[in-house]
Amino acid sequence: MGIKRIDHLGIAVKDLEASLKKWQELFAAKVGAIEEIRERGVKVAPLEFEDGSVVELVAPLGEDSPLEKFINERGEGIHHLSLEVDGIEEVMERLKNKGIRFIQEEPQKGAEGSKIAFVHPRNLGGVLLELKEKQK
Repeated sequence: MGIKRIDHLGIAVKDLEASLKKWQELFAAKVGAIEEIRERGVKVAPLEFEDGSVVELVAPLGEDSPLEKFINERGEGIHHLSLEVDGIEEVMERLKNKGIRFIQEEPQKGAEGSKIAFVHPRNLGGVLLELKEKQK
């Protein structure tokens, strides 16, 4: 149980289609399954590179999306770093016992059926960290 690897870097964008086109043209990244996660108010598009590394473009689904607020306050750009974990509940409990605060107390639904939880950025020098347990 624990941290396995860096899963992806999330980048907040206003226009998902235009951003996808630019990333594909510039870097020849392969686009994975684009998914709407209504519960979180976002649309995500993973871009996979030749070495297997992934950049996830994340766009708000509407004006009430928390991501829309993020973009309005900070602009487009790096939104979060995601770490793949085994046993997300146990990892969260271990971190909570070390004084780490989460944005939500329980794992939430993520892309591709994963479970995710975000560490509050005040814990890590302003970095929003996502813990992600992939669907088995």
